[in-house]
Amino acid sequence: MIAAPELHTEFHFAQDTDTRFSSDTDFDDPDGRNVIIGKGKAKKGKKGPGEKGKGAGKGAGRMNGHHQENGMENVMLFEVVRLGKSAMQSVVDDWIESYKHDRDVALLDLINFFIQCSGCKGVVTGEMFRNMQNSEIIRKMTEEFDEDSGDYPLTMAGPQWKKFKSSFCEFIGVLVRQCQYSIIYDEYMMDTVISLLTGLSDSQVRAFRHTSTLAAMKLMTALVNVALNLSINMDNTQRQYEAERNKMIGKRANDRLELLLQKRKELQENQDEIENMMNAIFKGVFVHRYRDAIAEIRAICIEEIGVWMKMYSDAFLNDSYLKYVGWTMHDKQGEVRLKCLTALQGLYYNRELNAKLELFTSRFKDRIVSMTLDKEYDVAVQAIKLLTLVLHSSDEVLTAEDCESVYHLVYSAHRPVAVAAGEFLFKKLFSHRDPEDDSMPKRRGRQSMNANLIKTAVFFFLESELHEHAAYLVDSMWDCAAEILKDWECMISLLLDEPLPGEEALSDRQETALIEIMLCTIRQAAECHPPVGRGTGKRVLTAKEKKTQLDDRTRMTELFAIALPALLAKYSVDAEKVTNLLQLAQFFDLEIYTTGRLEKHLDSLLRQIREIVEKHTDTDVLEACSKTYHSLCNEEFTIFNRVDIARSQLLDEQVDKFNKLLEDFLQEGEDPDEDDAYQVLSTLKRITAFHNAHDLSKWDLFTSNYKLLNTGIENGDMPEQIVIHALQCTHYVILWSLAKVSEGSSKKEDMLTLRKQMRAFCLMCQRYLTSVNTAVKEQTFTILCDLLLIFSHQIISGGREALEPLVYTSEMSLQSDLLNFILDHVFIDQDEDSNSTDGQQDDEAGKIEALHKRRNLLAAYCKLIIYNVVEINTGADIFKQYMRYYNDYGDIIKETMSKTRQIDKIQCAKTLILSLQQLFNEMLSDLGPSFDRSSSSFCGIKELARRFSLTFGLDQLKTREAIAMLHKDGIEFAFKESNPQGEGHPPLNLAFLDILSEFSSKLMRQDKRTVHMYLERFMTFQMALQREDCWLPLISYRNSLQAGGDDDTMSVVSGISSRGSSVRSKKAKPATGKRKLPEEESSSSSSSEVWMNREQSMQIPVMMPSPHLTSTVMREPKRLRPEESYMGVYSMTPDQQQQHTHPQTPQPQHHQSPMDYNTQVTWMLAQRQQQEEVARQQQERAMNYAKLRSNLQHAIRRGTGLMEDDEEPIVEDVMMSSEGRIEDLNEGMDFDTMDIDLPPSKNRRERSELKPDFFDPASIMDESVRSTHFLGYDAFQR
Repeated sequence: MIAAPELHTEFHFAQDTDTRFSSDTDFDDPDGRNVIIGKGKAKKGKKGPGEKGKGAGKGAGRMNGHHQENGMENVMLFEVVRLGKSAMQSVVDDWIESYKHDRDVALLDLINFFIQCSGCKGVVTGEMFRNMQNSEIIRKMTEEFDEDSGDYPLTMAGPQWKKFKSSFCEFIGVLVRQCQYSIIYDEYMMDTVISLLTGLSDSQVRAFRHTSTLAAMKLMTALVNVALNLSINMDNTQRQYEAERNKMIGKRANDRLELLLQKRKELQENQDEIENMMNAIFKGVFVHRYRDAIAEIRAICIEEIGVWMKMYSDAFLNDSYLKYVGWTMHDKQGEVRLKCLTALQGLYYNRELNAKLELFTSRFKDRIVSMTLDKEYDVAVQAIKLLTLVLHSSDEVLTAEDCESVYHLVYSAHRPVAVAAGEFLFKKLFSHRDPEDDSMPKRRGRQSMNANLIKTAVFFFLESELHEHAAYLVDSMWDCAAEILKDWECMISLLLDEPLPGEEALSDRQETALIEIMLCTIRQAAECHPPVGRGTGKRVLTAKEKKTQLDDRTRMTELFAIALPALLAKYSVDAEKVTNLLQLAQFFDLEIYTTGRLEKHLDSLLRQIREIVEKHTDTDVLEACSKTYHSLCNEEFTIFNRVDIARSQLLDEQVDKFNKLLEDFLQEGEDPDEDDAYQVLSTLKRITAFHNAHDLSKWDLFTSNYKLLNTGIENGDMPEQIVIHALQCTHYVILWSLAKVSEGSSKKEDMLTLRKQMRAFCLMCQRYLTSVNTAVKEQTFTILCDLLLIFSHQIISGGREALEPLVYTSEMSLQSDLLNFILDHVFIDQDEDSNSTDGQQDDEAGKIEALHKRRNLLAAYCKLIIYNVVEINTGADIFKQYMRYYNDYGDIIKETMSKTRQIDKIQCAKTLILSLQQLFNEMLSDLGPSFDRSSSSFCGIKELARRFSLTFGLDQLKTREAIAMLHKDGIEFAFKESNPQGEGHPPLNLAFLDILSEFSSKLMRQDKRTVHMYLERFMTFQMALQREDCWLPLISYRNSLQAGGDDDTMSVVSGISSRGSSVRSKKAKPATGKRKLPEEESSSSSSSEVWMNREQSMQIPVMMPSPHLTSTVMREPKRLRPEESYMGVYSMTPDQQQQHTHPQTPQPQHHQSPMDYNTQVTWMLAQRQQQEEVARQQQERAMNYAKLRSNLQHAIRRGTGLMEDDEEPIVEDVMMSSEGRIEDLNEGMDFDTMDIDLPPSKNRRERSELKPDFFDPASIMDESVRSTHFLGYDAFQR
């Protein structure tokens, strides 16, 4: 029951309405336990557990034999709430009737309801309820938990359990609402429930803690609502009392005054009771659980305190409660930070509460601003929305720096963040209008109210210095400022009309920005989807959105069909403006030209485009003209003939001009005139730009371009740009011919002509690939990669076998030229690429552009490898650059390796080992055979091998053959070159085994033995005895193959072990009953046979088989002498024992007998084994100790009957760990944890001055924007 003697429960009427609190703090009672006392310690007027009310004796008698019936009632109450099919009010009313009949039985049902809602299978009996304390009951229920599952109703998945949470919360709210006039004041029901929930909330069982905290917080919310109603009733009663008392004595009703005084007294007593209950919940549950170890529990607490402050702001909206929300904004979990922001949004939304939030805003504003860059996008969105509400309440709170930190988020790639930032920007810069503007008649054009707002958008866009991101700015503001952004009439007026008197005209830079923004708004309205990078794809539009889209397209077409020719005429000489303006026509509804009788404006537009084509040579402008013609030449509309005639006339003139100029240009020989070269280039640019989108096959451009390219090869002095555009134009000719042939409507002669032209063009490109000019080579390389990919064997896939004559297989010389180009022009340092950046080596943008170009070149070649156009082994020269150029091309190379492995695992593995071999040979040529294995070059190769090993993944079955083949090639390479100094010296490439050992962990156990046997075929007996440093690669590689070869644990055991099968100790783990798959056996045997069947012509020294030794890995921890270890396996003669004892005795040089061989091997192994024995025994003891400890812990846990969960144990630390105090952000401020003191009504007497509650400086935390770790709470102690 709840009775806090030290809490001030007497309230006095005061003249003012300020909220007052007692001076009691959490520091006086950090655990908050003194607010809960036992059921036998009731305050005056309360009945003890033995003092039952009406029907108590009867209920007690029934309870002794009521266990089974009671259990059924519990199940029904839990099931009714879980299913949620019955009206909650009827369920609560039934319980209230039961409580009125026998409150002990009803309370027992309610207690078991909370226990079952926690997922516990136990039942609290009447005997337990009468004779056991809460802690004993909770301990008993903890033992009843199901060990097999860690789920409980609040965490279970599925729609049924999601509905349960809402039903559970609704039950508590309805229960308090239905009991608010009598039962909650009986000093029994609420005291028992609060005491139980407080005890459960302190449990180490997560299910109890989570469920009880949710119940307690919802109970508190319901009590706050009751307290609010009581406060309103008290104010009304006080007002009636004052009105009656102010009457004249003759008219005053004394009886009514006495009734009002009595009613006020009752309300006051009830309010004191509610305050006592809320104090108990707040100090017993909230103060401890808002910093719980579980994020869900912390989120519940913060969410509910936000509800209290919003619902009953007079009592809860002060710094004493706001501090908890402020502290928790530093929580390490995003969901908790999100609850803080949503709670604050509900407060800042009400402008009447702003005055009470001033101190909080000043203290935590910086934290809120920093949360706009939160790593959780949902938190960042809500932080921006909260700042928008703060801005809406007062313009003076946020500084210019605070606003600028939000402004730049309109360019964020995450659309919700950008949209929220757009709303903030709109509120700050665009929502301020003069009151006079609303009263004035609506004007249009540059005199409209939107004119200044559009100018403001232009100014902001220019000041942001992100000129290529206008589409993102428009998309961010589209939802909130669509009216302004769709005012195209005003934009046209700003561009075409003269400025008004006294109005400043737009500058050239501002006009360019306005045109770009106007284009982006038209694209957004026509396409109705965000720009690239801000969406997962085109979503399905609703009927309303489709209608808006059609209306917008109609309106924009009507406006710009008339205005676009005038805009093009005004800005015809400005390439950037014209490029953007030409794109407007691509979004027109072309039917409007006919239905609106706007054909004359169409003719005007076509004339302007023709003039622009003849006037400009810029590639972007010409391509924009080409795309505009393509969009206008739509056969579905009646304007097609008109546009097609204009296009044909334009192209006829350009092609005739080109042929004439080219003939004169080629006749000039080795000294062409610069003006003629410029004319040829200009015309060729126009034709190439149009050929990209239009089929110009009827003009036979292949012959003239091929003649031009051939002349350039022969003379060698052809201008660079002419060659580049001629190559591009010829490429388009080939592609348009292929498109025509693919349709099936062409003749056989057309296919033969295409085949001939394609092969001739490829040979021409190969000749230009060796050109001196870098730009020409880059263009040639790109075209060659495209052609080889298009005309590869994949051209006949998809039922296109008729195109088989067009398949083109590249020769090895061409593949070699392509690879050399990649090595010479892609894998270079940034400073070496001076030609590609056009002299802008110091310009960062130029470097980025050059890197982007090189990445495209590498990607083009890698596609040839992936689609098997070139040999896969050519990728070795690419793969070996993985580490050196990881930052620039790491993603491309890694993806290429992945795709290649999908095509052919074995060939990919051979390519990887080939790349390592190439690097090893390069290192040998630079450092010589006697290099240092600790050198950076060798370590770099070894690190590359480790990276390659990681790309094979964890599934050894999938990569089994590939890894085995990789080891085979590596072993052959290591022993390929013998040492010129003799057999006593290691092979030149032996150090490569150290690199190869990085792949040993990817071998399966049985494959390790096979690889080890294959390795021994290359080894001599002398090699096995060598222990010099130069032989360490061989030793380490053998150890990597032997480690785990006989044990499933795959533990690495250093040193020499037997090559044969080992005999497991009796103490080893028994083998499982699983049978080996036949496929696995056959695969192992087949791979072994393939490797062992080498050509007999190869002279490979074969090492004699080693004797089989008994494994000592799992032996008892008894130290054995070498003689004892091995004499049981091999018997020694006395001479051999003497040789074993004195190994330094020189032996005569003669042919060794088998017995001498055994002696030497036994001696070698015994010496090695003696060094290993201690380490192995220590390892065994450590493993045994770990198993014993694990089993002991398991037995203890199972003995206690607790639920066990691998991921989240049931018993856990329930509080966040302290991370120490950090810098004080609120110097000079202090705070207390208060008793809940509801605001006094107007008739309360003035209370004594209390110490103010402020923020605790010891608990304020600062944290970086991106890593929001939770704070330490040293100020609180459990």
